[in-house]
Amino acid sequence: MNTPGLSRRRILKRVAALGLLASTQRLLSGCTSRGTIHAPSAVAGHSSPLSGDVIDLTIRAMPFSVDGRSTTAVAVNGAVPGPLLRLREGQHITLRVTNQLDESTSIHWHGLLLPHDMDGVPGVAFRGILPGETFVYQFPVRQSGTYWYHGHSGAQELLGLYAPLIIDPADGEPFQYERDYVVMLSDWSAETPEERYGNLKKWAGYYNFQKRTAGEFFADVGRSGWLSTLQDYLRWSRMRMDPTDFSDITGYSSVYLMNGMSPSANWTGLFQDGERVRLRFINAASMTFFDIRIPGLEMTVVQADGQNVEPFAVDEFRLGPAETYDVIVQPPGNQAHTIFAETMDRSGHARGTLAPQPGMSAEVPPRRPRPIRTMEDMGMLMEGRSGGGMNMSEMPMPVKVDASSSHADMAHTQPMSMDPARSSSVMPDRMKMSADPPRSSPIPGAAPVKHGPDDHGTGNQEVADYSWARLHEPGRGLEGSNRRVLVYTDLRSLTPNSDRRQPGREIELHLTGQMERYLWSFDGKKYSDAPEPIRLRFGERVRLTFVNDTMMEHPLHLHGMWMYLENGNGAYLPRKHTVIVKPAERMSVA
Repeated sequence: MNTPGLSRRRILKRVAALGLLASTQRLLSGCTSRGTIHAPSAVAGHSSPLSGDVIDLTIRAMPFSVDGRSTTAVAVNGAVPGPLLRLREGQHITLRVTNQLDESTSIHWHGLLLPHDMDGVPGVAFRGILPGETFVYQFPVRQSGTYWYHGHSGAQELLGLYAPLIIDPADGEPFQYERDYVVMLSDWSAETPEERYGNLKKWAGYYNFQKRTAGEFFADVGRSGWLSTLQDYLRWSRMRMDPTDFSDITGYSSVYLMNGMSPSANWTGLFQDGERVRLRFINAASMTFFDIRIPGLEMTVVQADGQNVEPFAVDEFRLGPAETYDVIVQPPGNQAHTIFAETMDRSGHARGTLAPQPGMSAEVPPRRPRPIRTMEDMGMLMEGRSGGGMNMSEMPMPVKVDASSSHADMAHTQPMSMDPARSSSVMPDRMKMSADPPRSSPIPGAAPVKHGPDDHGTGNQEVADYSWARLHEPGRGLEGSNRRVLVYTDLRSLTPNSDRRQPGREIELHLTGQMERYLWSFDGKKYSDAPEPIRLRFGERVRLTFVNDTMMEHPLHLHGMWMYLENGNGAYLPRKHTVIVKPAERMSVA
């Protein structure tokens, strides 16, 4: 799963971009020494919620056990996930963060609009919090909704430094519910991040035990014929790509947690008959995409990334790293219901229960077949191609979209900080900045765009021939489902955007990668090779067009500002802090 931020990308970003070799050595030695400390174990699950105008947080290493296997966690106030912070829109918050590790640390407040020097990214916003120090974060709370906070130093986020953050609105919610639960998903491994990163550098498919078999080859022959099947297999071989490569880290080495608890521990949320239950889903996983459903219950989506949307019903939705969705369910009071979060590659799952009384559980759905990439995911949409590709002559013409804008006071004067590897470990180098008025953004129905003659250098293994808007697609593995599955075109802001200026310029960024070398980048350049950051002007309206040249999904996160997803909903474009860009996709945000 490609995700610019941590996804093969997040590890890269946390370890390679920020940590470098020296930090890796420090973290390795730190993990060894921390494992010998005699201290209480970190609690699995959130500790008591914290609120008020002044909150104290302490970061330290603690033993942590999952299914009887002990490792070392980086815990906040002794818990994994850390304590839930409950703030209120309009307050001015002071957060005193004390570092009791033997290395530098930091906290990033994911999705919050705040002063640049409070953002918590070492080397960009501040120097980091040194061992023994207390850093005081202070900022006004200018929004409401479901968010989270996490470490932004080395690989500490992978080791447990993450927690939920809820901001109650000043004027009340536009929807009703009686119960309120956070459902925070993550992935956990007994291997250290350095071991996993080293394995992936040796072989990008190290953890993939779901490759195609000889039996599948003959089944494909029976379905498509010898020639077509052989051509397909040879095509993948020539590209040195694997159509079963969906996630760098799989269930082979990971346990998937719900609120810090494994499937066998079965986190449970209680309810009474007739109650409406709000579930705040947060994906704090390092690189795992989850497909979420509650068999037998309809979910009404009311928020995306903390922002209210027009409510709509779904049976399942895909949650990428760093995204959040709030849903409301109304379970009957005489039975339990399983909250099922299956990994996109189908190698594992997280699981919890909604029940009218403690100790109840419901059936866990069977594992679904793992998905398979197609040539479409590689942007292979050549004219005249038969068998699965689009006929270019039948593609509709681009549709012009009215793009709404972010408020001027949400813009920044400092360089834009982007988390690709919340999947990638790189910052953009070459940017196509249009001097002419920007073209209309790509939305469903727009014709595919042919890639230019450049290949973005050695940092890119394979370039998609075509890219196109895929906002209306649920994602590989969810297509053809008889369930209602969330797609990005479903997202529609609850209120119209107050500023709907057209962007004054467009910046095109290509998401690139070299899977055999395990390198992830923008425009073929990793973070350390980027000559300078992208610079924006205060109050300026800009269109960012992301083009995914890789065969992996990438989460992209903008620090400190909103992205208006140009999904065809005119004055009601949804605001997001993290977007998921599918393989061969061309996505625009304002």
